[in-house]
Amino acid sequence: MSSNSPDERSLVLIKPDAVRRGLVGEVLSRFERKGLRIDAMVHRTMDAALADAHYAEHVDKAFYPPLKDFMTGGPLVALVLSGDQVIDVVRGLVGATDGRRAAAGTIRGDLSLSNRENLVHASDSTDSAKREIGLWFPELG
Repeated sequence: MSSNSPDERSLVLIKPDAVRRGLVGEVLSRFERKGLRIDAMVHRTMDAALADAHYAEHVDKAFYPPLKDFMTGGPLVALVLSGDQVIDVVRGLVGATDGRRAAAGTIRGDLSLSNRENLVHASDSTDSAKREIGLWFPELG
């Protein structure tokens, strides 16, 4: 798939901290105002098996158990966004992983003061997006 394909997709998770803080609308509006399309969206809780599958490359790392507890600890919103170069665009809108270091104007830069509770997950590549969308929205595979 070429990087300017209108079919490029990204998985985005609006994490439990954003849901708890009432920021779902704010986060969604930033994506919509940029011109991205929401292809699928669900409000749900991540169970342990999905957490292990989603974060498969991290399950043996020391930081994973608290991350898993956080991600399974409350409802989140999972969505598939599409648009031109959507993966790069979304990652630019989201900002650096650590909200304390993320640039002003980004979601994390404006709304997060944490490295773990950083409001949003976004696919980092087309391969990751395909794998993650398959886990969260198998009907789109």
